[in-house]
Amino acid sequence: MRSLVGLIAVVAAASVYLYSLSLYLPAGPRRRPPPPARRERVDTDESPGSSAGEDSRLKFPSDLEELRELAELLQFYKTEHTGYVLLLFCSAYLYKQSFAIPGSSFLNILAGAIFGPYEGLLLACVLTTVGSTMCYLLSHAFGKRYIVNFFPDKVSVLQRKVEDNKDCLFFFLLFLRFFPMTPNWFLNMSAPIVNIPITFFLGSVFIGLLPYNFICVQTGAMLSEVSSLDDLFSWERLLQLLAIAVVALLPGALIRRYSQTRLKLDVQSQNGLITDKKVQ
Repeated sequence: MRSLVGLIAVVAAASVYLYSLSLYLPAGPRRRPPPPARRERVDTDESPGSSAGEDSRLKFPSDLEELRELAELLQFYKTEHTGYVLLLFCSAYLYKQSFAIPGSSFLNILAGAIFGPYEGLLLACVLTTVGSTMCYLLSHAFGKRYIVNFFPDKVSVLQRKVEDNKDCLFFFLLFLRFFPMTPNWFLNMSAPIVNIPITFFLGSVFIGLLPYNFICVQTGAMLSEVSSLDDLFSWERLLQLLAIAVVALLPGALIRRYSQTRLKLDVQSQNGLITDKKVQ
C-alpha cells in the first residue's frame, strides 16, 4: 500500500509541475507584419482572446494536425524564449517516458520540427534514455509487486530469456530494442524485476532506440521545411529519405545476424512476447 501511495504522490507532483509550467507562458515575441491581403483576417484573429487560445493549445498532440499546430506555436515562442521552450519540451518528454505514456513518436517528430535534425536527434536520444531510466527507477521503487501481479506470464518469460542470454545480455537487450517483441514500455518497467543491470539498460536504450529516434526526428525536420509537394520530391529530400532508410535498416540487420549465431532467441512471438523456440 505504501508503494502505491508513493507512486500516486510522484505522478501527482509531476502532473502539477507540468501543468503549472504550461500555464505560465512568457509574453510572445512580436509577430511580423502580415501581407496587406491577410491583414484584416489576422487583425480579427488577434483579438484579446487570441493569446488565451494559444495557451490552450499547449497539450500533448494526438494527431498530425495538433502536432503541426503545436510545432508552429513553439517555433514562434522559441525565437525569443528558447530556454522556456526547451524546459517545457524536456519536461513533457520525461513525463511521458517516466510514466510509460504512449505517444513518444509525436514528441520525437516535434523535436525535429522545433530544434532541427541534429540538435533534435541528440535531445530525443538523451531524453529517451533519461526518461526510460526514470521509469526503471520508479518501477524498482514502487512497482515490482504490481507488475508481477498484473503480468506474471510475461515477466516469467522475460526472466527466463534474460537468464538464457546472461553471457551476452547487452546484445540481447539491443535485439529487443531493435525488434520489439516485448513492448518498450513493458521492458522499461520489468527490467529491474528481472535483474537487468542499470548500466546495460542505459546503453541499450540509447543505442537501441537511435534508429527509431532518427527516423522520427528527421521526419519532423523535413515536415517543418516542406511547403509543397515539389519540395518533398526534390533530390535533396529523396537523398534524405534514402539516408533515413539506411540508418533504420543497417543496425537492425547487423544485430539480427549476430543474434543468429550468439543469442538464444525465439523467432516467433505470442501475445507480444517471445516464445520458447530457440535460434540455433
